[in-house]
Amino acid sequence: MDAYEPDGWAALGDRTRRTIFRRLARRPCSVGELARELPVSRPAVSQHLKVLKNAGLVSDRPDGNRRIYQVEPEGLQMLRAELDEFWNSTLAGFKATVEQRMKETP
Repeated sequence: MDAYEPDGWAALGDRTRRTIFRRLARRPCSVGELARELPVSRPAVSQHLKVLKNAGLVSDRPDGNRRIYQVEPEGLQMLRAELDEFWNSTLAGFKATVEQRMKETP
C-alpha cells in the first residue's frame, strides 16, 4: 500500500470519526444533524467527514442546500476484507503452532 493512499483503518482511529461512522451506519445524515448529536462543532464534523470521505468510507449527495452523508458500501467491504484476511492468517498461524507443539510432545 502506498504511504499516501487513504487508509480506512487510520481514518477510524479517531474516536469522533468512529462515532460519526457508526451514526451514518444507522442512517444517512447531514452535517447539522450529526453536529447536534455530538460535542463538536459543525466545522469539526465537516473535517471528520472529509477524512472519512477521502478514505472511501463515506459518500455524500446533494439535498437542497445541504449534503447528506452515508456509509460507502465499497469502503466498508474493503475494511471487512482486510479484517477477514488478518483473522484468516492469524488463525492459520495459530493452528500451525498448535500442530507443531503437538508433534513435539511425546
